[in-house]
Amino acid sequence: MKNLNQQKDNLSLPYSVWPVEAIAQLEREGADALGITLFELMQRAGEAAFDRIRTLWPDSQHWLILCGHGNNGGDGFVIARLAKAAGLTVTLIAVEGRHALPDEAQQARAAWLAAGGVVHDPAIDWPDDLDVIVDALLGTGMNRAPAAPYDRLIEQANRYPAPIFSIDVPSGLVAANGTTPGVAIEATFTLTFIAFKPGLLTGKARDHVGQLDYHSLALDPWLITQQAPIARYDAGYLSHWLKPRRATSHKGDHGRLLLIGGDHGTAGAIRMAAEAALRAGSGLVRVLTHIDNVAPLLTARPELMVQELTASALDDGLEWADFIVIGPGMGQGAWGKKALKKVENSHKPMLWDADALNLLAISPDKRQNRIITPHPGEAARLLNVKVSEIESDRLLAVRRLVKRYGGVVVLKGAGTLVAEESGKLAIADVGNAGMASGGMGDVLSGIIGSLAGQKSSLYDAACAGCVAHGAAADAVAARYGTRGMLATDLFSVLYLFVNPEMSNKKE
Repeated sequence: MKNLNQQKDNLSLPYSVWPVEAIAQLEREGADALGITLFELMQRAGEAAFDRIRTLWPDSQHWLILCGHGNNGGDGFVIARLAKAAGLTVTLIAVEGRHALPDEAQQARAAWLAAGGVVHDPAIDWPDDLDVIVDALLGTGMNRAPAAPYDRLIEQANRYPAPIFSIDVPSGLVAANGTTPGVAIEATFTLTFIAFKPGLLTGKARDHVGQLDYHSLALDPWLITQQAPIARYDAGYLSHWLKPRRATSHKGDHGRLLLIGGDHGTAGAIRMAAEAALRAGSGLVRVLTHIDNVAPLLTARPELMVQELTASALDDGLEWADFIVIGPGMGQGAWGKKALKKVENSHKPMLWDADALNLLAISPDKRQNRIITPHPGEAARLLNVKVSEIESDRLLAVRRLVKRYGGVVVLKGAGTLVAEESGKLAIADVGNAGMASGGMGDVLSGIIGSLAGQKSSLYDAACAGCVAHGAAADAVAARYGTRGMLATDLFSVLYLFVNPEMSNKKE
């Protein structure tokens, strides 16, 4: 999926996400508030989609429109009528259902037929000269594997060389959580209406959505009065969290960060986390690590304060620190367990990652002064479930994690989620496949720890850290591609995102 923060018109995109079960009510209440009918909303959706397709593929002459037996199909009938009126060749295939079409979809179908349109059976052979496929098969209410003939139509569309334009959500992708219980459309472009749905932004979304955009159907005057339960954050939001520094500030104003980790042979993890903290703006960064790592870390990054992890050094460090990060490269041996036990007794705010999470899974506890940053495998251990269960509903998983462990939870992955026990939930709409490499999580821990040490709340530090981390990776990918990206490559561009006032100077 092309990340929304990379689009030229991202200022028009909402920072709100609504659960699927709320969308129908939003439609009804929004239409009522503005004095329009649900059929008028369907007309607006069809017109918006038609206009966008014409903009994307202005030379296309033959459109195949796949309509399901619901209001998503109704949008398809509207698009078909508009395309025919514009002189385009339209082949429309509709799936019939056991029940009557919803009223609005029935009106759209009748208007298509009245305009001389033809409805073809799903079994027909597809023309060879198609320029665009419009996917209006399954809408936001789908939550199981597509049945026949939907599955066959989806597979055929994916095999066909023409671009696919999906209406609201790619058919087969569960809009509620981003899972794909069966086959799903691999869209070139998806235009969603009224509100972003979670499944367009997390889970398997990026494999199926293509470029994603949004249209409010002119409900903005009403929508802006509603408080969405989920937030969508991208690089454009960083300036809300990260303000320019005072000219007279000094290093003591920007956080004393203590990082603990790096057992024998794992100096890289703690070094990357520590340098990330420096790059994200920490005033002072102290590292407690295995004695074998002290000289290499000081040589590689002399701006760090590096000491052997001993009982006395840990006591001093815990007293000194504004914020604590523990886990990168720590291991699960006696060395790491002993350090974690002492850190547990501190009341300072902290972040646990990597092996600290694996040890937490063995001895669970709940606390409010902690951020945890599991990837799906670690999350599965923390909840004592399979990884597949985490990925089958990432939103449910992050809510379960924060209920069990307290504080703030960052569930990493494509469409990283951030949750707080108070009920706040956010999706970081940044990042790319190049981040699937060793060390990225260590860099993220350092960034979040740094921002928390600079007096951001735990939740804001987690959100801002995830966005800055993913946005930096997007900047690297835009320049060099995703294959071969290293975690340390992010350091060269991270300053652009932790200093959002630099946004006009990126070029």
